[in-house]
Amino acid sequence: MPERLLNIPVADLKTYSPLALAFIGDGVYGLLVREKLVCAGNCPNRRLHALSVEQVRCEAQAAAADRLESLLTEEELDQLRRGRNAHPGHVPKNADPAVYHRATGLETLFGYLYLKGEIDRIRTLFAAAGE
Repeated sequence: MPERLLNIPVADLKTYSPLALAFIGDGVYGLLVREKLVCAGNCPNRRLHALSVEQVRCEAQAAAADRLESLLTEEELDQLRRGRNAHPGHVPKNADPAVYHRATGLETLFGYLYLKGEIDRIRTLFAAAGE
């Protein structure tokens, strides 16, 4: 059984839309960032929020995707590409569309790995993304 918070069975992950995977991947990535910040030391909530926003905004996620690309397997690269090539209904007005799409690719990858139950791989990639 895969290792996840809720071990609800999932269908074939290749049938999931990249945006559905990005939806959960956004939450996974955000939780990892928050855990890292809180475990680094106690500080005011406002400061935690500001630090979190710096790391989860699309520019930071796109840069993380760029750092990870050479470390990914073919299967992982496929997921990154699927997310990057997906067409969300909107791009935030202050975001560069190319950057936003790369960030969506990262979220898709993290969502895919999470639903697959590959928590150790997520930890490895998250650590490498922050370097």
